[in-house]
Amino acid sequence: MIPRLSTHIDLADRLGAIMVLMGIRRNHYRIDPGLYAVGTPDEQSDVLVTANYKLTVDTVRKNLTGLNVWLLVLDTQGINVWCAAGKGTFGTDELVNRIRLTSLETIVKHRRLILPQLGAVGVAAHLVKQNSGFTVLYGPVRASNIPAFIQGHYKATRDMRLVGFGWYDRVKLIPNDFTFGIRYLLAAMAVSLVLAGINREGFSTQQALEHSGRAVRNAGLGYCAGIVLTPLFLPFIPARAFALKGALMGLLLSALLFLTHLLGETTLGMVAWILLVTSISSFMAMNFTGSSTYTSLSGVKKEMRVAVPLQVSSVVLAAILMVLDNII
Repeated sequence: MIPRLSTHIDLADRLGAIMVLMGIRRNHYRIDPGLYAVGTPDEQSDVLVTANYKLTVDTVRKNLTGLNVWLLVLDTQGINVWCAAGKGTFGTDELVNRIRLTSLETIVKHRRLILPQLGAVGVAAHLVKQNSGFTVLYGPVRASNIPAFIQGHYKATRDMRLVGFGWYDRVKLIPNDFTFGIRYLLAAMAVSLVLAGINREGFSTQQALEHSGRAVRNAGLGYCAGIVLTPLFLPFIPARAFALKGALMGLLLSALLFLTHLLGETTLGMVAWILLVTSISSFMAMNFTGSSTYTSLSGVKKEMRVAVPLQVSSVVLAAILMVLDNII
């Protein structure tokens, strides 16, 4: 008995997708690996391969309306195809093993598998052929192009091979990144409140509360500059490094705060907030590299070696200036 998947996305699926995009139970949003039927496939029907991250499965199956295909779901531990391919869970060994566990060779007469292009880095096609007898074909980047790819006799057009990362793609990632990084925001707000309460006598809770509005607002705006504004305007911000892009957005936001008289009341205080807002924005923008098609692992490591020490130094200098501003 092979379970059947519907191409209809219901309310529960949509609510689940919204929760995942907000970072809620993201690591647990998965389905059981194995072979599934979509429509009424037979022994000549195509076999598509995907990850067991439910959001990925839902994206694939909703684009298969009118098709009769088999869907072979690999155990990627609830990770999407692209990330799983990089981590090795969407890989040669898991694919060959899943073919064996499902006895796929007894279900279809052909020996053809259609894999997502973004999973290519994790799969050695010649080893799959050698160990299972199945030939790997790489399908389009986007699931919406699967029907056209099949109807076109498994030939992908240039557009099908392009990985886009437009405005809508970036917007969809913001809620999850915003929620995932909330601990950094809370830490920045807490540090800002502590610094605001330091004076010549030590620490004043009343003084901290009096400046709490500015501390929470400025730290929060710095966070939003890096986690929201930088992704939104990513292609238009000068520089290549994400840390620098975030720093530029932080400087721009600091300028707006200065013009609206919200940055601070003294020169030392304003300089301190410029440093803090800029470093917060820079750090959070750098975290977006994990969601982007613009970067590579080696590039991210190289950027972090330069950016993180500068960000830490900026925060330390900002803290010193804030304390000096309070005790002078």
